[in-house]
Amino acid sequence: MTRSTTDEAAVPPLPSPKERRRLREAKSLSEEEVAAAVGVTRATVRSWETGRTNPRGRKRALYAKLIAPEPAVKPPAAKPPAAKPSVVKPPAAKPSAVKPPAATPEAAAAAVPEAAVPEPADLPVAPPLPEASPAAPPADPPPAPDPPPDSDARSGAEAPDERRVSPAEAFDELYARTAPGLVRQTYLLTGRRALARESVERAFELAWQRWPEVAVDRDPAGWVRAAAYEYAMSPWHRLRRTHRQPDAPPTEPGKRALFDALLDLPPAYRRTLLLYDGVGLDLPETAAETEASTPAAAGRLMTARAAVAERLPELADAAPAEQSALLHDRIGGLARAEHVPVPRPARAVRTGSENKARLWTRAAVAGVALLIAVTGLTLHTAPTHYEPPISPPERVGGVPPRGGPQKLTAQDLKLQKSLSEQLAHGPERLVPRLE
Repeated sequence: MTRSTTDEAAVPPLPSPKERRRLREAKSLSEEEVAAAVGVTRATVRSWETGRTNPRGRKRALYAKLIAPEPAVKPPAAKPPAAKPSVVKPPAAKPSAVKPPAATPEAAAAAVPEAAVPEPADLPVAPPLPEASPAAPPADPPPAPDPPPDSDARSGAEAPDERRVSPAEAFDELYARTAPGLVRQTYLLTGRRALARESVERAFELAWQRWPEVAVDRDPAGWVRAAAYEYAMSPWHRLRRTHRQPDAPPTEPGKRALFDALLDLPPAYRRTLLLYDGVGLDLPETAAETEASTPAAAGRLMTARAAVAERLPELADAAPAEQSALLHDRIGGLARAEHVPVPRPARAVRTGSENKARLWTRAAVAGVALLIAVTGLTLHTAPTHYEPPISPPERVGGVPPRGGPQKLTAQDLKLQKSLSEQLAHGPERLVPRLE
């Protein structure tokens, strides 16, 4: 058995992906802090928490120790008896074994080293008891300086007293924070100011209709951004007269060259460049939002940068890191310099979303009612048996006259008379006899 196999066997089994995230959030640790402590990227930590991959080797041990639940605090009854206060002392040989609890989550994350994560047993359980003075103890010892046992309960009870944010207020806050910048980003993606505003408002209307889903999303702003980009890049807008041609480009030569270079890129390449160098997403997040693999997103990014560098000479001789920084500054300056329309107020967007949802609901109910009425009328008027249709009369030519007995001639009458007489007076017929 190799060393890595032995290490993995010694580490306790990892919890489920959802439990990993819950344990991380319970310790007030962000994905960046966990990634820095373990020595991986934020995308790797996210894949661990979604269940796509699992850590191995030393990283598995560090990750398991980092998200391990803290041991329960011992009850006050476990303290040593008060008869011998001078005997209870912190160990002098290991003064660094007892660590004070961190005041903030940032300080707690900073206290965790990257090379090794402290064992759960090393975490502080309770502050050390004060050492008794050599003098005689007083008759009535003062009360313990520790906070009362119900202090934590009172502090936890004070949190629900805060005013809870309603869904409308949370939506308005997200709208006010992200809508103006998102309109500028969408303008760089399409080159049309009216379409950019319409796309952002349409994305927020859809977000309000699905707010229970968007509110619990890890990145609500990313959800709205993806919806706005998808609506703005729809090819059906070419059929609309108002969006067939892009708006007038910037007048400044440098900004106009960058603007033309962005619009000349294919939509997928333009979106990848805007997300990575404009918005500042990392490569895995850019690939996920563009629904492409990470190598494909990297290839699109390199091709888009090369195409833009041909229009901007200052980017041709720069390193990849410098190109990213320059493009970020240039794209940001271009977005801020253009006068894009201001989106409608958040309340108007919410009202419009509710009106559209109400209209579509009524239209669906009316359609179902109409379908039921037509079906009932059809069943009521439908015949119960089959009746063959009667052919319409037609005039037919070339048919011979009606047949039948004709008028007898004189010869016919004479022959008829002779035959009748012969039957009455002719020779007798031969009749057989019985002998």
